[in-house]
Amino acid sequence: MATKRGLLSDVRRNKAIGSLFTIAFLIFFSSFLVFSIFFIGRGLLTPSSTDKDESSTDSSGQVIDVIKVSTKDFGPLNVKVFKKNNMSASRKFVGQETTADDTTSSESTGVASYAKQETSKAKKDENKEDHSSFLQIPAKLARRQLRGKRPENHTVDLVKLDYEVTIKLENEPIQRSKSVDSAVLGKYSLWRKQIENENSDSNVRTIQDQMIAARVYISLAITKKKFDLAHELQNRLRDSQRSLGEATTDSQLHRSAPEMIKAMDLVLSKARGQLYNCKLITEKLRAMLQSADEQVRTLKKQSTFLSQLAAKTIPNGLHCLSMRLTIDYYLLPPKSRKFPRSENLENPNLYHYALFSDNVLAASVVVNSTIMNAKDPEKHVFHLVTDKLNFGAMNMWFLLNPPGKATIHVENVDEFKWLNSSYCPVMRQLESAAMKEYYFKAAAGSANLKYRNPKYLSMLNHLRFYLPQVYPKLDKILFLDDDIVVQKDLTGLWAVNLNGKVNGAVETCGESFHRFDKYLNFSNPHIAQNFDPNACGWAYGMNIFDLKVWKKKDITGIYHKWQNMNEDRELWKLGTLPPGLMTFYGLTHPLKKSWHVLGLGYNPSVNQSEIQGAAVIHYNGNMKPWLELAMTTFRPYWTKYINYGHPYIRNCKLSE
Repeated sequence: MATKRGLLSDVRRNKAIGSLFTIAFLIFFSSFLVFSIFFIGRGLLTPSSTDKDESSTDSSGQVIDVIKVSTKDFGPLNVKVFKKNNMSASRKFVGQETTADDTTSSESTGVASYAKQETSKAKKDENKEDHSSFLQIPAKLARRQLRGKRPENHTVDLVKLDYEVTIKLENEPIQRSKSVDSAVLGKYSLWRKQIENENSDSNVRTIQDQMIAARVYISLAITKKKFDLAHELQNRLRDSQRSLGEATTDSQLHRSAPEMIKAMDLVLSKARGQLYNCKLITEKLRAMLQSADEQVRTLKKQSTFLSQLAAKTIPNGLHCLSMRLTIDYYLLPPKSRKFPRSENLENPNLYHYALFSDNVLAASVVVNSTIMNAKDPEKHVFHLVTDKLNFGAMNMWFLLNPPGKATIHVENVDEFKWLNSSYCPVMRQLESAAMKEYYFKAAAGSANLKYRNPKYLSMLNHLRFYLPQVYPKLDKILFLDDDIVVQKDLTGLWAVNLNGKVNGAVETCGESFHRFDKYLNFSNPHIAQNFDPNACGWAYGMNIFDLKVWKKKDITGIYHKWQNMNEDRELWKLGTLPPGLMTFYGLTHPLKKSWHVLGLGYNPSVNQSEIQGAAVIHYNGNMKPWLELAMTTFRPYWTKYINYGHPYIRNCKLSE
């Protein structure tokens, strides 16, 4: 009985399990039918042929343009990105079937086939994603929209970048051309104001403009194989060149110039009608400008080298003058070699000048111009120091041409026994083999030729740091360079209150290149820790020195300290201005600019009214007034103090 009950319970249990499986199967089957109907209703599992065609056409219409624009920028394309409906209108084909030519159609067919394959793959990917589209959040949609706009934004950036590059290429040659000193290296340019001749007449400018246009059209005519027109333009160009010659104003042109201008204008009009193309002309002009700029830079380098070479040389006339005077001086008896009024040399109540020079003619101009403009010439005393080579010539000149009632005395720097290599660091350095090697080797090919002038190897140039040793009995002294001209009475300088400073000088920091960082090496810690790179520079050439304060401050000792530290030329290169700026740092009193006007030896645009109102004008630079390369505009201020009828000057063929 128990056995029957157990069997019955097993049968019932089995029936229950079987019914559960049946129910589960029915539920699964019905769920499958529902999802199948859902997908079929969406048209995703069984798309119609019409849908396929439309999809292929649609995607190809979008993908073709995107592939052409973006494959090089983005690498392999993800077609899925471009199937979205948020593409820019600029990336869609409009009327493709009716407007494309055969070539375009063949290209479109090839790209379309590729697009169909990619589209079918994309559809499969989208089928996997669409069933969970209801889970998408706003952040995902925003990212998709940004990805869709990315190609369009990138194209805009590329167009903008290309435009900026083009503008930069056009502007660079023009900027370089503007940076060239047109007053020295050129007389005319379309892109900058004429400095040398502000009132240049219109016909000269017209001819120059026509010549530039003719060169452009000749090049274009040859490119277009219009050889007759090119030949005609070349003939007119030669005529214009002959007509212009060296003329800078209309008055210098040949009387046939107006007819030449009309004839050239007719040919240019003809060329303009046949050849004008804005893009090509712009390219030709740009090429011409770049070529001219390269030529100007090359010529500027050559000009710099030649001007430096000319500045180092001694003209034949000056050499002749020095030799003749030297011979005659040593033929004089010793009694005749003495200057009068020697008692004034140490009188602190008089006006004393220090002049260190090896140029007889230049020294004579400084002395003559000072005396001729002095109110009380008898109160002025000139202390002139030269080298042994020019000592006889300097003495002979001023014995023959005494400065009126003023006092003059000439000394030989080589007779200063205290000025030796054990006391003077710069003398020790100048005598070293390293300095000579640096000077002579660098002089051959260095760009900084201005530092290679022989005057930097002369102790006359460095003697300015030893004024109390040279003149121990004096309280104040006015230092003058030999390339200056005095135009007014200078006695007012001795009354200037220096406010406890040592050096009275005119500052030159109107331009950035006259500040300390342009003279000193601020990468060196000794310079960086002790000086302000923006500190204002000042000019040597006319300086009033208080020798009492000089001795108290031990200025010569300060100079020796910096000179010793510059043994390897790491603080500055050569010259006396950099160590002067360092030595008198914080000890210089600024004078009014009208006392001292600079630049007449290098700057052709110095204002004439400033020159005429200046007490002293300075020919600093390479274009010294006694050289042939002097600027003709400024040279008369210097030559007016020379007597060209003097027998020595006439015999040595020195002329204005």
